[in-house]
Amino acid sequence: MATQALDRELKKGSAELLILSLIERRARHGYEISKLIATRSEGTLTFQVASLYRLTPAGRKVLVAQRLGWQKFAEAVRRITGVEYA
Repeated sequence: MATQALDRELKKGSAELLILSLIERRARHGYEISKLIATRSEGTLTFQVASLYRLTPAGRKVLVAQRLGWQKFAEAVRRITGVEYA
């Protein structure tokens, strides 16, 4: 039970970063975004995503901040766990 709750929380916390990363270079519809997430994660991550059409300047700033935060988080997890690709 606790593992499922953790998985849900991790998914929620990463959704914005994943979606913004996929629409950074070009507009995509929600269906395409959800398919790309599932394909690129080899089925580990799946999302039911509402339609998204473009990345706004504000969204681009959020993406930069999210990527930096994610890099710091992943590095901290790697240092603690010893897992190379955390």
